[in-house]
Amino acid sequence: MGKIQIMDEWLSNKIAAGEVVERPASVVKELVENAIDAGSTSIDVFLLEAGLTSIQVIDNGSGMDEEDALISYSRHATSKIHQEHDLFRIRTLGFRGEALASIASVSKMTLITSNGESGTYLELEGGHVATHKPGPLRKGTDITIAQLFFNTPARLKYMKTIQTELGHTIDLMNRLALGNPQIAFRLLHNGQQLLQTNGRGDVQQVLAAIYGVHNAKKMMAFNGESHDYKISGYVTLPEVTRASKNYMSLFVNGRWVKHYLVQKAIVDAYHTYLPIERFPIVALYIEGDPYLTDVNVHPAKHQVRLSKEPELLKLIEETIREKIRNVIRVPQMEKKEKVAKPATEQLNIWKPAPKLSVEKMNAIVEKLYDVQTVQESNTLDPIVPQPESAPTIIEDSWKPTPVMEVNSPEGVNPPEEVKLEEPIEVLQDEPEKEPFPTLEVVGQIHGTYIVAQMEDGFYLIDQHAAQERIKYEFFREKVGQVNPNERQTLLLPLTFHYAADEALILRENRQELEAVGVFLEEFGQASFVVREHPSWFPKGEEQEIIEDLIEQVLTTKKADVKKLREAAAIMMSCKKSIKANHYLTKEQMDTLLQDLRNADNPFTCPHGRPVLIHFTTYEVEKMFKRVM
Repeated sequence: MGKIQIMDEWLSNKIAAGEVVERPASVVKELVENAIDAGSTSIDVFLLEAGLTSIQVIDNGSGMDEEDALISYSRHATSKIHQEHDLFRIRTLGFRGEALASIASVSKMTLITSNGESGTYLELEGGHVATHKPGPLRKGTDITIAQLFFNTPARLKYMKTIQTELGHTIDLMNRLALGNPQIAFRLLHNGQQLLQTNGRGDVQQVLAAIYGVHNAKKMMAFNGESHDYKISGYVTLPEVTRASKNYMSLFVNGRWVKHYLVQKAIVDAYHTYLPIERFPIVALYIEGDPYLTDVNVHPAKHQVRLSKEPELLKLIEETIREKIRNVIRVPQMEKKEKVAKPATEQLNIWKPAPKLSVEKMNAIVEKLYDVQTVQESNTLDPIVPQPESAPTIIEDSWKPTPVMEVNSPEGVNPPEEVKLEEPIEVLQDEPEKEPFPTLEVVGQIHGTYIVAQMEDGFYLIDQHAAQERIKYEFFREKVGQVNPNERQTLLLPLTFHYAADEALILRENRQELEAVGVFLEEFGQASFVVREHPSWFPKGEEQEIIEDLIEQVLTTKKADVKKLREAAAIMMSCKKSIKANHYLTKEQMDTLLQDLRNADNPFTCPHGRPVLIHFTTYEVEKMFKRVM
């Protein structure tokens, strides 16, 4: 008898579960994606103990009849694809038919589904049917996963803490809500609501529900188009940053994916606008022909391959950069909203109270509402947007939208609904670029910061960052136009020695190095000499600059002329700029500000740090208690 044999279906499903079902968030992902593919407009997710005890997903989608329900938990059972050709035009989130079979094999599953004509109730344990009977006729599907990994204790042993597992599920639901703003999502954990969206198709409402109204108001809409792709989405102003790339959400034909090169294109679009290791909040939607994307390259479908990728990356970078360039502005001190307090006077109790008109009463209510709004704004940022218009006595102009009733698990009370009615006021689609203010120099602090003033307050200017921006734009233009007539011949050539493999890389990229002003000549087997360099290289730092440029080529193993020129300009501008504790005359400070005014982007240095900060007159008066 041969040693090789075919595994039975139950064992193969448990093995497949090792790829598909990593943690409770994996189960939620597969079930919610099935609900989305079923055409649901409302999806509710209930968790107990981060999903390790129970996961319940309720939707109002198309549901299944009895025949489909009985085969749905079989391996490779799917309604999404039927032939090989369908693999190249996938528009659904799921298509392999492995999810339910894998999940059922490592849990106790309850499936209640109906297509509106007949209902089915199934209970499965470890992938085997325990109960089968008719179910209710509510159209949609209600699926509960209990005791996940009950029959695979080794997998259960390596689960993280409840907080960690819950964090993965919250992050997943946030992405699914951003990718499907037309669906109303709810996520509850142990009876506490963690997410709710209204399903009206407004991406900004979803962004407000996830990141807060304050951040949503500082996001800009963008869109672009090429021959093969359409892109759209929202990005934050450069002043709103995060320490991680996890706040970038990428969607390809509605599917949330991770794509390193697309993230890099977004970061490159913010080049010189963000500090090092800081990243924006982004929701990017990419639409293209399914033939251009391959989603069948990852077990969890988190990654995709894109055809005509360079064209798409260029479109993303240029579209976002153009949007940022149009709205860059001076950073300001955070200021609280000023509340106008009405003057008080002694009440005459012997005098009859005046009769107030309806208009007067509305004005009083509006003032009271404004005060209450400001008091509430001093607490934590709200998770969802609140109505910003004051209520009136004449009519109630803001009414909540009723939420569809769903069957909640035992012991979980549906929370009060969160109101997402009023639209969020955001930046205009075509904002005007803020002009550089006309400043009058007042003085200098510690030989580092220039103090200047104008009618609306005063400004602190970082003199090093200011000159760095000026020099950067000068060197960027010079490096991009290496002129043979601007070369400086050296009396004693500079010699550079490298290992054999490094010398090979330099020989292959010699033309790219010449494009940025580095002219290498071979001098032995693994040595090079430089006999001339551009005359605008900073004096006394020529060898260090050339070594840095060569090091960039050796690090990347190739030379991108555009990026090499950019790096060279940044490096030379930093080395050549005035440093801290360098005192300037008033004439020098005036000249510096005039040169800064003529820069393309005078508000940030090449490293993304602010050049100047605005302190308004009101803020100064507030600090000295001149206004209360």
